[in-house]
Amino acid sequence: MTQGAGLTGGCQCGAVRYRLDAQPGWSSICHCRMCQKAGGAPFMAFGSVPQAAFAWTRGAPAIFASSDIAERGFCSACGTPLTYRMLGRAHLSVTLGSLDDPEAVRPSEQIGVESRLSWCESLPSLPASRSADWMAKYNLADAGSRQHPDNET
Repeated sequence: MTQGAGLTGGCQCGAVRYRLDAQPGWSSICHCRMCQKAGGAPFMAFGSVPQAAFAWTRGAPAIFASSDIAERGFCSACGTPLTYRMLGRAHLSVTLGSLDDPEAVRPSEQIGVESRLSWCESLPSLPASRSADWMAKYNLADAGSRQHPDNET
């Protein structure tokens, strides 16, 4: 185990935080229907570390046994999906979007592609705008975020 990987993460509201003491050795985007439902999104992205290299630093997640082989951890206060763990395995996967620096881990493969939504293929061709431009379009000066900052507090 590599000590001090420097990766931290947590939920939107800050009630649940974690630390990784190793760089994820495997990362993926999963398009399966269970991940679509769990994330409320077209896919979820995960990075896996040995459970010994993972620690909850604030609070603890609620756990949902999403199948006979796995359980998912999420914040019971704000609903943020945080982890995926296959039962009986020595690894735990964190959702890449819950990392304080989601750019720190790049997915290396896609799985569950039989459920990939057809319109995912055309995403790069859709018109794109920055958040500030979208807010200006609707005359919004500030979103007034209640989200926990992307760092330890």
